[in-house]
Amino acid sequence: MTADNFSLQAYFRRTGFGGSVSSDFETLRLMMRCQLFSVPFENLDVQAGKLVSLVPEDIFIKIVEHGRGGYCYEVNGLFAMALEAAGFTYRMIAARPMTYPVRRPKTHMALVVEVDGTVWLVDLGFGSFGIREPMNLALTGREVRQENETFMLCMTADGSYLLRSFDGDSWRNLYEFTLQPQEWVDFEPANFLNSKHPDSIFVKGVMAVLQQPGGKIVLNGYQFKSVSEEGTECRTVCPGELPALLRERFFLPYPV
Repeated sequence: MTADNFSLQAYFRRTGFGGSVSSDFETLRLMMRCQLFSVPFENLDVQAGKLVSLVPEDIFIKIVEHGRGGYCYEVNGLFAMALEAAGFTYRMIAARPMTYPVRRPKTHMALVVEVDGTVWLVDLGFGSFGIREPMNLALTGREVRQENETFMLCMTADGSYLLRSFDGDSWRNLYEFTLQPQEWVDFEPANFLNSKHPDSIFVKGVMAVLQQPGGKIVLNGYQFKSVSEEGTECRTVCPGELPALLRERFFLPYPV
């Protein structure tokens, strides 16, 4: 379900996509990268005490008209609207994050897109750990290099897919999922948990991630990290620095 107020041209202006539109893989890849490089993953509404809206019209206004970002339901939800408008066949799926010390429910939203008989995992909303291009679901057990990141899709014993990343020393489990399609309403309980539960990572501190060609910038609490082809730089941010940092590096207003 897309938003009544959705405009593909306005979306393209927001993300900087300037190519021709066709429901082929190259268009899918370029649309994904353009959004990743222009729309930050962020939790400023949660930090302001708000319950994030899953109404498609609200997501369009927030990200496209107001120049904001969002977390998985918002950024992947917006991308789903763009896919629908561009003529792609897709489904929303629910994934179980594996980056926590304890087993979690399926609180993450990702997308699966079919192009010319090939099925691709597409995800713009897994923060600093996320993939940078679509991943072919048929190519399991193979290392996939995406610029300075390495990923792999595996099959679990129960037939689920497992997305993993290599951190330079070992493989890390990111999330597992099946191809069972989901609707917006299916994510309402998970959205409430992520927006309001005191143990939610989104409630505990400010978070912002903006992917860049060859790297990314990450704010997690008061820790700022810049990753590029030249290397990784980390520093601690003072509370008074946050508004300027979010405005100048992530293009976000703070406080909202």
